[in-house]
Amino acid sequence: MTSAHPEPLQLPLPYPVYCRAGVRQTIGEIARLVAPSHRVAVISDSAVAPLHAAAIVAQFPADSTRLFTVPPGEQVKTRATWAELTDALLEWGAGRDTTVIAVGGGVVGDLAGFVASTFMRGLPVVQVPTTLLAMVDASVGGKTAVDTPFGKNLVGAFHNPAAVVIDPEVLNTLPEDVLRSGLAEMIKHGVIADAPYFDAVLRFADAVRDHGASAPDFAATITTLVIGSVRIKAEVVAEDTREGGLRQILNFGHTIAHAVERVLNFTLLHGDAVAIGMVAEARIAESIGLAGEGLSLAIADAVERAGLPSRLPAGVPLDDIIAATHGDKKAREGSARYALPRSIGEMEAAEGKWSVAVSDAVVKSALS
Repeated sequence: MTSAHPEPLQLPLPYPVYCRAGVRQTIGEIARLVAPSHRVAVISDSAVAPLHAAAIVAQFPADSTRLFTVPPGEQVKTRATWAELTDALLEWGAGRDTTVIAVGGGVVGDLAGFVASTFMRGLPVVQVPTTLLAMVDASVGGKTAVDTPFGKNLVGAFHNPAAVVIDPEVLNTLPEDVLRSGLAEMIKHGVIADAPYFDAVLRFADAVRDHGASAPDFAATITTLVIGSVRIKAEVVAEDTREGGLRQILNFGHTIAHAVERVLNFTLLHGDAVAIGMVAEARIAESIGLAGEGLSLAIADAVERAGLPSRLPAGVPLDDIIAATHGDKKAREGSARYALPRSIGEMEAAEGKWSVAVSDAVVKSALS
């Protein structure tokens, strides 16, 4: 039984984050509290919508609520899909009195958030993540974007959600490979900021790898760990809302991950790419003397225990990966930059820049 008045987590963010089993049943109440509106546009994908969207749509007036769906997958997170959604909203008659409810994984959250940030110069959006990865990463922080042929998330806007509603119960419907993929971002949070949290995720990783959502004490443990990840990210974002300094540490593993995703045409799960990226970037940190020997092995062990890859798939051209890193949005003056760890729980500050320019030769050596 859920409370009639759900309580948000105590976080240093300008918007509430709710995380509790069953809280999705109160999304209508939460939306009316944080973003009262005449119309409600629920945006989801065709895989998630049959599972969760109908129950959410039913919490709003039928004559002023509509469900909009897109196909699933990173391949649809494009300017073309953004245009289709905004045109559909206009055709429906949506105006500035509309609230967007984003129901899905990171792709839907990024895409619907970008639609909300740009439609009539900004609509409120309530993020309802349905994947583990989106719960601990994409839904919190206010970054929205679409991909381009030149790289991932290169067109976007900072647009804080009106609220984030995380219900761990929806993870029971998640495919096991997608569930495991979410552990990569949780491992990342431990590496960048909290060694005890890293250890806690590691203790749980074996059970999730072997049993998925059927792992012993899954519901209680995953809720605790999700809240831990959200807290780490919230504390970083609160210090640097526009990614000008400390927030760079959240990009650990992502310079290479985004390059891998682009070269493989987004056929690899994001968490799998991040797992590969973290191991390689830890090797970079070792090779340039920032981290002691053994850090990359510890991170490789962690991702492998979670059932995630620790190295590139066979046959991926390293030169293509290197070239793709130069198109990453974190690149500066033609050089790829990396957020690099010194140890589990500590990142290199780089004199307040929190990212380091690394030569292509060093990166290629780490990847090989």
